[in-house]
Amino acid sequence: MVDFKRLDAPDRQTIAAYGDGGFRINGQHWQQPVLVQPRLTLAWTVPDLAGISLESLAPLLQGEPRPELLLIGCGIEIAPLPRDLRAALKQHGIVLEPMGTGAACRTYNLLVMEGRAVAAALIPVT
Repeated sequence: MVDFKRLDAPDRQTIAAYGDGGFRINGQHWQQPVLVQPRLTLAWTVPDLAGISLESLAPLLQGEPRPELLLIGCGIEIAPLPRDLRAALKQHGIVLEPMGTGAACRTYNLLVMEGRAVAAALIPVT
């Protein structure tokens, strides 16, 4: 598991580590894909990138505040996401940015510490 420098932000969800098929977020271990928002982390029932849809991201669309940027942690490598998904999220005011899971974790932490309206949908890596 890759550990990050300790972040002191008890009022925000921050990712402390990733790898070995899971994540450590605010002291809790998750051994599955997750949706991470500044105030809430949820189990995500998407087994891989092919399962990502507007419906699977519904918790992000229904929550407040709604993110302006959604980081997709694709696993080890970046993978393209369907154009129709990008277009649907754009209609909700959300920009989609796919990247490797490690990069998504680091980027999410940086942006949430800056107070940005960000969320991350993360596929674990082993």
